[in-house]
Amino acid sequence: MLKAAIVGTGNIAPQHVKGLLEFPERVKIVALCDIYPEKAEKMKEQYHLDCEVFDDHQKMIEAMPDIDIVHVCTPPYVHAEIAIHSMDAGMNVVVEKPMATCLAECDAMLEAEERNHVTMGCIAQNRFRNSIYKLKKTADSGLAGKIICAHVNSLWWRGHCYYDLWWRGLWEKEGGGPTLNHAVHHIDMINWIMGELPTEVMAMLTNVMHDNSEVEDLSLAALRYGNNSIAEVTSSVVHHGEEQGIVLQCADAKIAAPWDIKAELTRPNGFPIEEHNQELIQKITEFYNAIPDLPYEGHTGEIDNYLTALETGGRPMITGIDGRKTVELITAIYKAGCKKMLVQLPIAKDDEYYTFEGILKNAVHFYKKAAAVENFAADDITVGNYK
Repeated sequence: MLKAAIVGTGNIAPQHVKGLLEFPERVKIVALCDIYPEKAEKMKEQYHLDCEVFDDHQKMIEAMPDIDIVHVCTPPYVHAEIAIHSMDAGMNVVVEKPMATCLAECDAMLEAEERNHVTMGCIAQNRFRNSIYKLKKTADSGLAGKIICAHVNSLWWRGHCYYDLWWRGLWEKEGGGPTLNHAVHHIDMINWIMGELPTEVMAMLTNVMHDNSEVEDLSLAALRYGNNSIAEVTSSVVHHGEEQGIVLQCADAKIAAPWDIKAELTRPNGFPIEEHNQELIQKITEFYNAIPDLPYEGHTGEIDNYLTALETGGRPMITGIDGRKTVELITAIYKAGCKKMLVQLPIAKDDEYYTFEGILKNAVHFYKKAAAVENFAADDITVGNYK
């Protein structure tokens, strides 16, 4: 029986609690930790947990050295610190998105994982959505041909008061806006589907609806890959309807999540025929429909995969290397948008943007955050719309 602890009991933590509780024969939640311990106490009561409560992760580590897994569910600016302290104590870690605020922190986390012979997993739970998983399988089949253009829509909507929370909307605490904290899901997806990082990035950042936030609330990025295919990524918290998804325009067909397929055949003059390529559409659709559903979706699916890795001595599907790749592409988008330049990847260690200090130094402050609230009342959150 593995022993798990959760550090940070805010909005995303219930997804971890619910996921862990799905596997009572494999793992037990033994500790909750939050700088506001009353929030942890409330979570303990809500889920009827038999666990200890702490107000400091170091106190927790010292008091309970037999913890096997620490789930890091705090704001991004302390992900690296908590994860490294936990791994240095011999504990495995699962880190919420984004892995960290910069590449230097990601590398320090990877070094801690290696020197302590532990296992780090990074949350990118949408790989465990059936629609995304099946899209990846279908793209990998080659039936639609090579990917030539991708459209990545990380479209969310957050009211003005969303950024009233004391740590949100600050470059120093949140590390950025929706490019880092919302599109992280979709940027991981495109990295996974494409199988590589782009070689060039261009971007524009703006803040059009949230004057209580320093960071962007909307960004557009254009990516070029080594084979000259391109992609565009929209990262937003101003889109009504939150219609999210990925469209892959391939050489022979378009495939997308939510699932959609189109395929054309040419007339002698180069224009498409009205009937489309029904034979290919049917073939790809049959392949897609034959892919079995995942046994668990979302956080539960990723937690199941991570527990299996620990139990078998294997590696989780989403590792620290994957988390770092996502942070690298996000960093390139911020560099391109803040400096208004074409950015080449990879980002070297001597690049200013490799460190969080360099990101903060060059960040565009759209507004000054003048007021804040310490906590919101507990309420429901939205975790994505792929319908």
